[in-house]
Amino acid sequence: MFLVSSCLAGVECRYDANHCLHERIQDLVKQNKAVIACPEVLGGLPTPRDPAEIQGGNGLDVIEGRAKVITITGQDVTEMYLQGAKKALKLAQEVKATHVVLKENSPSCGSHMIYDGSFRGQKVSGEGVTAALLRQEGFIVMSERDLAHLLLS
Repeated sequence: MFLVSSCLAGVECRYDANHCLHERIQDLVKQNKAVIACPEVLGGLPTPRDPAEIQGGNGLDVIEGRAKVITITGQDVTEMYLQGAKKALKLAQEVKATHVVLKENSPSCGSHMIYDGSFRGQKVSGEGVTAALLRQEGFIVMSERDLAHLLLS
C-alpha cells in the first residue's frame, strides 16, 4: 500500500488551489493500492493559502524546533505543518503503507529538494516536515520521480 500526496492524485489542494496530477499515482488510487493525504490540509491550512517555505533549515530542523515554516506574508505556520505531519504519519501507520510518495519541493512533502526560505524560487537539498517525520519513523519516502523509476524496475 502506498500513501501519496493528494495533489499527485489530482486533488486541487495545493497552496494555489491546483493539483500536480501524476496519472500513475491516480491509477494506484483507483486500484485501491494507494491512499491520499495532504499534510497541509490535515494540519488545518485552507486551500488556497499563502505559499510557505522552511526558514532556518529543513523538515527535521522544524521537527526538532530549530527552524520554522513561514508564509510569504510572514505568518508562522509551523504548528500546522507539524500537526499535518503527525496526522499523515498516523494514516500511514493505519493503512500499513510500505511506501510514501510525496510531492517534491514542498515544505511538507519534499523528499529530496525544498525551497530555501527566501521566496525567490531557489531550491536546496533537503526534505519537508512530513517527509522527515515519516522517514524518521522508518517509512520509505520518495518523490513522484522516484516512483516512476520504482515502477519501471
